[in-house]
Amino acid sequence: MKVLVIGQGGREHALCWKLKNSPSVERVYCAPGNAGTALEATNVDIGSTDVERLVQFAKSERIDLTVVGPEASLVAGVVDAFQAANLRIFGPTKKAAELEGSKIFSKELMRKANVPTAEFHSFSRHQDAVTFLEDREETPLVVKADGLASGKGVFVCSNRQEALDAVKQIMLEQAFGESGNKIVIEECLHGHEASILAIVDGNTILTLEACQDHKRAFDGDTGPNTGGMGAYCPTPLITEQLMDEIVEKVLIPTVHFMNVEERPFKGCLYAGIMVTNQGPKVLEFNVRFGDPETQPVLMRLKSDLGLLLKAAADGKLADFGPAEWDPRPAVCVVMAADGYPASPK
Repeated sequence: MKVLVIGQGGREHALCWKLKNSPSVERVYCAPGNAGTALEATNVDIGSTDVERLVQFAKSERIDLTVVGPEASLVAGVVDAFQAANLRIFGPTKKAAELEGSKIFSKELMRKANVPTAEFHSFSRHQDAVTFLEDREETPLVVKADGLASGKGVFVCSNRQEALDAVKQIMLEQAFGESGNKIVIEECLHGHEASILAIVDGNTILTLEACQDHKRAFDGDTGPNTGGMGAYCPTPLITEQLMDEIVEKVLIPTVHFMNVEERPFKGCLYAGIMVTNQGPKVLEFNVRFGDPETQPVLMRLKSDLGLLLKAAADGKLADFGPAEWDPRPAVCVVMAADGYPASPK
């Protein structure tokens, strides 16, 4: 197969590396790619949201499978455009990508599907959010921008003033542009966090090995949230019994209700899970491979990634069978620019 990977991060480097080493894959392209992907694939100078040119390239090069890395490409509708052109692509449609593209849609879907998650309230007016915070007793809260914010639109607030400041930053100062026109305020869950990635073909779910990422910028789990400063796989936090519970209570009902909503989900479904004293609860959903989780997960995957993603794109994941794994653990450490995430230099 000839495979095109869309994106330009560390995640895409890992995808290109793994696909290059898959027996089913003869050539890998990456658009736009980076210095790392250039070692594994042929970089193509097309932006990850330039949907029309991506389709043209896939047609002209007779690409057999396209794999989408970043959420922005999915929300831009790249999967819809490829499907309309009869091109095979791994990833959710624009409507299905709203599971990540809108925190409010995601939380409402979890409520309908009875998926365990934090209690929440949503707001589209700044004053309504302020009134809500001033009228309730002072407890730790989480304030989230509704739209995409590169993993940086979540504020864990220990008191009312921090929550008010977060609401102001998101809604009035527009720190994340239109993504902050609406917000979610939810209870602060306590426990340990894990990342559960699953390959989904619309109906069948194949879970990957659980991993754990660390989002705080500084040592000792301090500082602001980032897109992730490092990850390791596997994590002792997720036992086989707990994974079964997450599949039954989180993944299966979510995929089912996406079908009910006429937004069938094909792609990588990533559930950010907080393991609490009351059991696993969903912090958020992402609709693509995590970064930096993808790096250690793919280091350990022994199965042919090209065949796995092709089976999912074709709706034939049930024929693939369970994935094979290297028993050795893997770790990814992120090297970030000084000043990240607020003002990287």
